[in-house]
Amino acid sequence: MTDSATETTSTTIAAADSTRDLAKLPKGHLHLHMEAAIRAETLTAMCVAAGIEIELPDLTQTYSDFSAFSATYRSMLAVLVEPENLFRLIDESVEDAAREGVVYVEFGASPHFYIDTFGPVERALQIMIDTCAEAGAKWGVEIGLMITIDRTESVEVANAYAAVAAAFAGRGVVSLGLANDERGHPAEDFEEAFTIGRAAGLLSTPHAGELAGPEQVWKAVEVLGANRILHGVTSVEDPALMARLAADGVCLDVCPTSNLLLSVVGEIDAHPLRVLLDAGVRCSINADDPVLFGPNILSEYELCRSVLGLTDAQLAACAWSSIECGGGSAELKARSKLAIEEWLAS
Repeated sequence: MTDSATETTSTTIAAADSTRDLAKLPKGHLHLHMEAAIRAETLTAMCVAAGIEIELPDLTQTYSDFSAFSATYRSMLAVLVEPENLFRLIDESVEDAAREGVVYVEFGASPHFYIDTFGPVERALQIMIDTCAEAGAKWGVEIGLMITIDRTESVEVANAYAAVAAAFAGRGVVSLGLANDERGHPAEDFEEAFTIGRAAGLLSTPHAGELAGPEQVWKAVEVLGANRILHGVTSVEDPALMARLAADGVCLDVCPTSNLLLSVVGEIDAHPLRVLLDAGVRCSINADDPVLFGPNILSEYELCRSVLGLTDAQLAACAWSSIECGGGSAELKARSKLAIEEWLAS
């Protein structure tokens, strides 16, 4: 067979393989910060009603730096501290998830943002858990919370926050996260906090390997006992690390558009997701902060198919990782595994 004939055949196979409806692929959303799951039009309406000015980012441009992104994120809290607005955010974001084929959401949650609204952090967390449970029942989506430690805070604050998360393990909280700028705030500083979380049965799910190199992914695995790593894409720079992640089954919760707009990758078609998958690393596909980056999860799956060239088998594998590696129930995992297999066989 000639090279041109081989190329034509491969193109035909790829086209035939890309006809399945990605909205019908059962998937988990494991890397989704709650506040940034808000609809852009809802955020605008809330700001107008409150007389607050907020400038949403130009989604055709990258952020100037991570600090600019962080400041934009925190500016949303001015309207979300109103209870009705937070409740609306949760309900609408779960509705959006259900429409896009998401059967499990693991919200990155920061109840300390809401202590002025609801009182002590434990009360704020319980209200968030109850509201998520109500929305999940309404829209048919299972929900767990990832309590997110801010790595720019002190170790003492992190340990106290981990203790709160641990107290709610099995009662709506499923994982312990670590977010904000890696640079100058290494993972190993939070060893005690993650020891507390793991002892309570929480998944260890820190951010690592986004703004810093693979050395922080190593620390997340070896020091924090990571079950999943949010981002982790700089792991591609270290073959030994990719081999370790593959051997241990550590899942990377990857967010392609986020990586582009925060200049983790220079061009979207240079994103290392395919390289990671080819190395045997488990990956889930996620949107991170939809209102600040643009796409929601279904659009990210479509991008991974159309731009990164993932086959439907690879997309199904990512969907299964997003279910199996999350904090959902055993019943959800068993049901979703069958549904993913049926989708791929269709």
